[in-house]
Amino acid sequence: MNRRPIAVTVVAWLLIAAGIFGFAVHLRELLAQKIVHFEDLWIPIVGFLPTAAGAFILLGRNWARWLALAWMAFHVAISFFDSLQKVAVHVLLLALIAYSLFRRDSQAYFQHTGQVGT
Repeated sequence: MNRRPIAVTVVAWLLIAAGIFGFAVHLRELLAQKIVHFEDLWIPIVGFLPTAAGAFILLGRNWARWLALAWMAFHVAISFFDSLQKVAVHVLLLALIAYSLFRRDSQAYFQHTGQVGT
């Protein structure tokens, strides 16, 4: 059996923690509003995506690493509306996540565990 690389484990658990934290913060902000609109529910739901990505990365699902990259790329894009410092931080995090999840040993892990029937 192909062992999970440490870098993959670290990234997965950081995504899980970031997702839980983001979901809780955004939900708290949402509940503090006097009027909650249906559209506002998407913010905490999208904030929960990294938790799902991290959990499925731990299970070796190949699509989950792509979800993690897409989620981080989304943060890079929305950072352009805020500050260049946030853009730089998110680009750095995107690069670190991509490097960790797409290294040769990581690719071997996802190919092995992502087979049908495993």
